[in-house]
Order: sequence, then C-alpha cells, then structure tokens
Amino acid sequence: MRKSTHRVTIKGLFAIFLCFTGRAAAQSNDVAIQQIGHLITDALFYCDQYVTPATDAAIYQASSGWVTSPKKRELWDVSLGLHTNVFFTPGRDRQFYIENSDFEFFRIEEGTSATVPSSLGSDQQVHLVGTLGDSPVTLETPEGMNMEVVAYPYLQASVALWGGTELIAKYSTHVKLKKSEYQVYGFGLKHNLSQYFPSIELNNIYFAVLAGYANEDVSFSFLDITTDYGTLGINTINGIVDTWQLQLNGSKGFGRWEAMGGFIVNTSHVKYRVSGEKGTIEEILPLQDVLNQRMESIYKTRVNYIGEAAIKYNLGKFNIQTIFAFGKFANTNISIYYTF
Repeated sequence: MRKSTHRVTIKGLFAIFLCFTGRAAAQSNDVAIQQIGHLITDALFYCDQYVTPATDAAIYQASSGWVTSPKKRELWDVSLGLHTNVFFTPGRDRQFYIENSDFEFFRIEEGTSATVPSSLGSDQQVHLVGTLGDSPVTLETPEGMNMEVVAYPYLQASVALWGGTELIAKYSTHVKLKKSEYQVYGFGLKHNLSQYFPSIELNNIYFAVLAGYANEDVSFSFLDITTDYGTLGINTINGIVDTWQLQLNGSKGFGRWEAMGGFIVNTSHVKYRVSGEKGTIEEILPLQDVLNQRMESIYKTRVNYIGEAAIKYNLGKFNIQTIFAFGKFANTNISIYYTF
C-alpha cells in the first residue's frame, strides 16, 4: 500500500477548511481529512502512470535533428530550417493496467481491474468512484491523444563560429495536439573533429561532436473532480523535462548526397506540476500548492541511448534532410533549411 506524505500539512489546512465551513462535526472532519489525503495520493499515482509515457516520448522528439551535417562551415555562415518531427506511438505505452488495490480513495465502478489509456493512448474512459464526506465522487479517467502518429513543427537556426564550432538553437511555440500541448526550446554547440585529420576529409568523411540542452513542456487535460467542497482544480497536468545531451556524428559525402550516422546519450530530469485554472476549493484550501509539493515524490531521471541515421540532398542554398532516431522509441525528423 502506498503511503501519503506531507499529511500534516493537508490535515492542518483541511481541518481549518472544514471548521470554517461548518460542514461536519469533529468526527466527520477526521474522516474527510483522511479521505482528501487518500484522494491526493491516488491522483499522484494516476498522474505518474498517465503522463510518464508522454515525457519519455518528448525526450526522443527533442533529441533528434540537432546535427544536420558534421562538416566544418565557414565563419559566420548562418542557416535557418523548418523541421517537422513525426513520432510513432508504440502500443506498449498507449495503455496501462489498474486494479482496486492501486487506490486508497477510488475504486473501479465496474469490476476490480481495467485497462486505461495513457496520455499517448485512446479516448476510452473508465469510471472511478469514491466518497468524500457523505457524498459520492465520480470521475472519468482522462483520455489519451488517440494518435498513432504525432507530428509537430519547430524552427532551428545555426551560426558558424571560430575553430569549426557552431552554435545551434531550436524553438517551437506551444503546439496544440489532440488533448495536449507541447513546446520545446534548446541550444547546443557542435565542434568539427575531422578538421584535425585532413586525410579523412579528402575522402569526404566528416566527424563532429555536439553538446546540447533542451527543455520540453507537455501538458494534458487530467482529472475534473467536483465535490461538495468545490471543484479540486486538477484539470491540467504538465510534464517538464530538462535534457542534457552529448552526441557524436559522422558522415560521408556522395556528390549532392550526404549520408550520416550518429550516437546520442542524454540525461533528462522530469518534473510534474498541476497547472491551469484553480478549483473553487482554493478559496479555503491551497490544494494546487499541496499537490505540486507532493508531485516531487514522482520526479524522475531518465538516461537514454539513441541511434541516428540520416540522408541529405543539397539543392545549392537549400538542403532537404530526413533523420531517423531509434532506441526505445522511433522518431523521424524531416527538415528543409536554407544557408545564407
């Protein structure tokens, strides 16, 4: 059985709330205090299972497409590109299994177990029921994106600096996907290595190393819960990912064509928070603050090893490129960029 933390904080705040509203006697207050603690614990459990597949996927999406070519560029060369990520959601991460023993407050309305969609899954829903005070609480589990393929655009720019070093930046506005929003921004430094081995470059072979940072923010509609004490304001959940990345890329030129391969290792720190409109319960109890404090218990760190394969075609100032990233997930990055 999972145990609740920070219960003193919840108990103190909720006791003030109950006494102020005069809704119940002292004995009923104690029961309701325990119930609200159990409800929060269940919300944390469900959040972790529901949102984590999306944050894992966001890491892959942000990791791909940093290096368009390992070649050394001329000082102050600038490029600007439009990239589109095409992410394939695997079946294993589109759903998860729940049973009544997973919950402290809720139970499954029909049966003792069910398969429910994750944030990457379908729009099917299951009813969960519980009791707060003397009144029943019913909610529908959140829907997933119901998209087997997720595509979104972003801009990427680079400028060549001294000594074969290149500054790269990527940015997207908040992209609205079905049932969710996504944003990424980041910067990196690429350094050409093959310049130190002229004999290699004579054969149109190039190598470069890149270090980068990206921030990904993915949000989903979550639990819309109404009780006798007001709406709880758990209707939007954000997964925020800070990713630090190191990669090595090599390429071989064939006339207008360039074939590239790469290996990526990155470390991502994943945080969660409740956002969006606060519930009416906030007039007495700062529930979002309590929840966000409790969210720290499900923060996590991910380490990923990712391979890249790419092909590029040069059209003078324009280049067209497709990059395929693979590992736990598969992600395709298609870009067209212009060199000034």
